[in-house]
Amino acid sequence: MEKRVALELRGRNPSQVKELNLDNCRSTNIVGLSDEYTNLENLSLNNVGLTTLKGFPALPKLKKLELSDNRISNGLNFLNGCKKLTHLNLSGNKIKDLETLKPLEMFENLKNLDLFNNEVTAIDEYRTKVFALHPSLKYLDGFDKEDREAEDSDAEEEDEMNGNNDTDEDGSDDEEEEDDDEEDVSLSAVYNDNLEEESSASSLYDGSEVEEEEDVDDDDGEGENDADGEHNSKVQGNGEADREPEESTRGKKRKHEDDDDEN
Repeated sequence: MEKRVALELRGRNPSQVKELNLDNCRSTNIVGLSDEYTNLENLSLNNVGLTTLKGFPALPKLKKLELSDNRISNGLNFLNGCKKLTHLNLSGNKIKDLETLKPLEMFENLKNLDLFNNEVTAIDEYRTKVFALHPSLKYLDGFDKEDREAEDSDAEEEDEMNGNNDTDEDGSDDEEEEDDDEEDVSLSAVYNDNLEEESSASSLYDGSEVEEEEDVDDDDGEGENDADGEHNSKVQGNGEADREPEESTRGKKRKHEDDDDEN
């Protein structure tokens, strides 16, 4: 326990410590704790293996003491230096009778006492007797005199924290919605850009088709001109061919006339 106490100090002065957790450190008696912890308010010694409280220091500001799951059967009078104690957890120990609880009468501010899983709880009218023994007591084993469950301040703190978390979550949801909106805008912008690119590409494509059609028309025109030229040349060729026999006939006729004149 002494090493654990030194570790939990973390270089601080004992008078600066308000909360100390020594759970599971394993020791049969109190060692390492002293009266120097003048401002200690919460001390936890759960499942340590304590068999006695002898040597427990005077802690004038201690309000909450956790001693569950140890082997304490008596000696609660060693806590007399903790006059402001309001919460004492002795569940899971070896307390057998009401006589062992009498030293707790000195704690005028004691409001919450837990004796669950002790043999003393099997005594007849146990709850009624314990409440009568300690008039300041408000909750015993987590319930008041009318068997109403104790208010859990820790649960309230958790609810508040959860409420804050809900606010944070709402805020994060708003941020996520804003991010989604931005993504939608960016997607629409990209979509519009793609449309513009497609329209530009299509216009270029249409222009190329027009040019190709014009080229095709030009080619057709040249082909027609070539065909007309060939036709005209053929016609002209046929004309020359037609004129050749005519000229030859005239030549023959003139020759015949000349021969007649000679005769």
